[in-house]
Amino acid sequence: MAGELRDFQDAQREDERRKAVRALLRRPLLTPGDADYRLVRKHQGWLADWFAREAGWTLHADTAVARLRKIPARHGDGTRAAQAKGKVPFSRRRYVLACLALAALERAESQVTLGWLAERLLAFAADPELAEAGMVFTLGTREERADLAAVAGLLIGTGILAKVAGDESAYISGSGDALYDVHRRVLAMLLATRRGPSMVTATALDKRLAAINEEPVPDTEDGRNRMIRHSLTRRLLDDPVLYYWELTDAERAYLERQRGPMLKRITEATGFVAEVRAEGIALLDPTREATDLGMPEEGTDGHATLLLAEHLAGLLRMYPDQPVELDDLRTHMIQLAERHRGLWRKNVSVPDLTMGAMHRLEALGLIRVRDKRITPLPALARFGFGDPVITGSGKNDE
Repeated sequence: MAGELRDFQDAQREDERRKAVRALLRRPLLTPGDADYRLVRKHQGWLADWFAREAGWTLHADTAVARLRKIPARHGDGTRAAQAKGKVPFSRRRYVLACLALAALERAESQVTLGWLAERLLAFAADPELAEAGMVFTLGTREERADLAAVAGLLIGTGILAKVAGDESAYISGSGDALYDVHRRVLAMLLATRRGPSMVTATALDKRLAAINEEPVPDTEDGRNRMIRHSLTRRLLDDPVLYYWELTDAERAYLERQRGPMLKRITEATGFVAEVRAEGIALLDPTREATDLGMPEEGTDGHATLLLAEHLAGLLRMYPDQPVELDDLRTHMIQLAERHRGLWRKNVSVPDLTMGAMHRLEALGLIRVRDKRITPLPALARFGFGDPVITGSGKNDE
């Protein structure tokens, strides 16, 4: 009886740890208001050891915040933008405003209003260097006011601000204001870099990104292998698909030797299912707890994306490695909209639907977009239908 109880407790502990890992992968910054924060705090010792050993990521957790400092394996992925309500990706101006808002909150009192934040942003935006870079913010247009509301929503979503009273729309319309508590501990833990951006002298974006996350490479075989393992694990945990052709020779050689043990450690700790194919590896999340972008999804956009994926998968089978023109995809989407007009939402915009589907497929590692040419990638084949295979005698089998 005691043995059965221990087995149950062990299984429960492992399930809790897997759930905590998935929660941190989806939301690397958690606060006490998040459902999984308690699990992260409960297992923070084990979690910190596992992430540090397997991915080279550090975990900090205290009574105010849990922060997994994820360092990406690649810096060139532009498909994972911050999003406002309605899943609209942040524009360049919204990113600048978000950074300026964080700078303002560093000097703020424990409570602020949206009006106060707007005044600070207007003051920062008056900097001549920002104007020379094309950053204009005056609150004089509806679009700029919407940008302010989107930034406030992002700060609330990350836990830096907590709404006390009022509403953003009231301030935007000029009929009121919004009051927030500022969680300074969460604000202090937001930045996750190896070096402070102010310490970097490079000016090009790609070089600055590389510099703030630069890691020293040990000049030993064990040290180099550890760095390779960290890079591969980051790719497997963060990217929808790891294609072999994207790896260096050293990474490919290491993966060929260590693929089995590495996947075993990752799947046991996460609950993911490894799908290994000739072209690469994908970790599938059957719980969807770690998934920020799913496939398939419900609704018009999800249905359109799945149908476009099926169309591209068919082209991939017939014409491997052959790019598809954007205009051809738009024409196909027009046909799909006509065919499914009774099911899809009214007044749907075919161009927006096409671009949204392409963005989702690219973010999932299923297509590559270059200018106006789209290349289907091998993982897309799992969303296609093969030729039917008839089994049995062909008679009425029971």
